[in-house]
Amino acid sequence: MAQRGQKKRAEETEEQRNKGLSHMAQRGLERKTEETEEQRNSRLSDMAQRIQERRAKEIRRTKEWSIEKEELQGMLPVDGRQLENVKGELLKLKKKEAADCPTMAQRGQDRRAEETEEQRNSRLAVMGQRSQERRAEGTDEQRNSRLSAMVQHARERRLNVIEGQNHHQIQTFYAARTVLN
Repeated sequence: MAQRGQKKRAEETEEQRNKGLSHMAQRGLERKTEETEEQRNSRLSDMAQRIQERRAKEIRRTKEWSIEKEELQGMLPVDGRQLENVKGELLKLKKKEAADCPTMAQRGQDRRAEETEEQRNSRLAVMGQRSQERRAEGTDEQRNSRLSAMVQHARERRLNVIEGQNHHQIQTFYAARTVLN
């Protein structure tokens, strides 16, 4: 059944796909307009509650990680073996932090995991529609400006990554030098 659906979607033209997504988005909007104010408030309240719970969980994790980091950084290794052990523990902690820390993208993924396929299709249809409208309205100058901003943002991100790596190398150097002195 799923394979038939995938095959059908692969054979669809982009115009057919957009038309289908637009139709789904329209149905979603109609459902929302039929929703009573009480139902809407309940839905929004549930969403706000989930967001607060996620944020509280993030704060707890961050506090736990900072305590663990302080404990590990407070250890003063005497020889090379101990230094390697401390580095290993810090590396494990950083990996754990990176794996567990829900970034904005992770929160978005969590939110999308909770939505139904119809909600997803509706969201994608609306996004596609907005994108097409923006492109249709935009001049070449606006398009070039938007692309230029994207390139600049990418450069800044790469610079931040490089600076972060350099900062980490400097910290490691000073930690090793302190231990060896």
